[in-house]
Amino acid sequence: MKPHASPSRGAALLSSLDEPVGFGAAPLGNMGREISDEQAHATLAAAWATGIRYFDTAPHYGLGLSEQRLGAFLREQRRDEYVLSTKVGRVLEANPDFAGGRDLDNGFDVPNSLVRRFDPSAEGIRRSLDASLERLGIDRIDVLYLHDPDQYDLDRGIREGLPALAALRDEGIVGAIGVGVNSAEAASRAVREADIDIVMIAGRYTLLEQQAGEELLPLCQERGIAVADAAVFNSGLLAVNEPRAGARYNYRPVDDDALERARILAATCGQFGVDLPTAALHYPLRHPAVDVVVIGSSRAEQIVDNMARLRASVPDELWRRLRDTQLAP
Repeated sequence: MKPHASPSRGAALLSSLDEPVGFGAAPLGNMGREISDEQAHATLAAAWATGIRYFDTAPHYGLGLSEQRLGAFLREQRRDEYVLSTKVGRVLEANPDFAGGRDLDNGFDVPNSLVRRFDPSAEGIRRSLDASLERLGIDRIDVLYLHDPDQYDLDRGIREGLPALAALRDEGIVGAIGVGVNSAEAASRAVREADIDIVMIAGRYTLLEQQAGEELLPLCQERGIAVADAAVFNSGLLAVNEPRAGARYNYRPVDDDALERARILAATCGQFGVDLPTAALHYPLRHPAVDVVVIGSSRAEQIVDNMARLRASVPDELWRRLRDTQLAP
């Protein structure tokens, strides 16, 4: 398939941002633990105050709670001052077996009164988009991603879902379309086989691992497809200066090899007066294909700290040392 006829569509949206950073709203869906509406609002207010103007959410995050909380905040802002993305592919439906349980098996501390069903059909995608717009209370979405098709049926997602998204874009219903996945291989297939504008890749191009740098990022650069690099802390392992046993890595407890590598990275960064989270935030943005990094938090102070880290300077000598020691190419 030929490259997209208008490859700057996604990049144009992201290049309008004053800061190369987005807010990932999964924690607002009670990811891992319950937070209050007031805490969610305070976190978003901190993100806004520090200059973040790209906000990403999904129905999957807290069975719609993330969208509801994000929408409540963004309705207080001017619509032309921010970029908003959400995702489709999982339709939320009433849980016929609901008995007062929680959605903890999927990582969210919310009532499991709804269930997710994979539906990448044109009808399913439009149904999901309409429901998202209702939860958000906002009249349009700037970027619409097909969410995790590789976890269900990647072939069907590319064959049905992405053309359905392209139709919405071409009708002017959404501004740009893409995929949001954790798999660099799945994202590369979507770039090669579909007509998309942007890729959100989570956890595959970080200071700790660079799978997306092998094929995906060069492919996006070649075709003018924008890249939003999410989960740059690898589920929290790189979010502290002293990685510890029991930390989360790719949504699971960290294994010994990854923990040791993270500790070596932290020690190397420390030799140049740089803490590990600062290096983790800066590293992806050094690649010319990466337009923004997307970071999430449920705490206002963490957002403030991370934005300060993004604005800090990192000596070139650190990057040379990491490259020469093959810790990070």
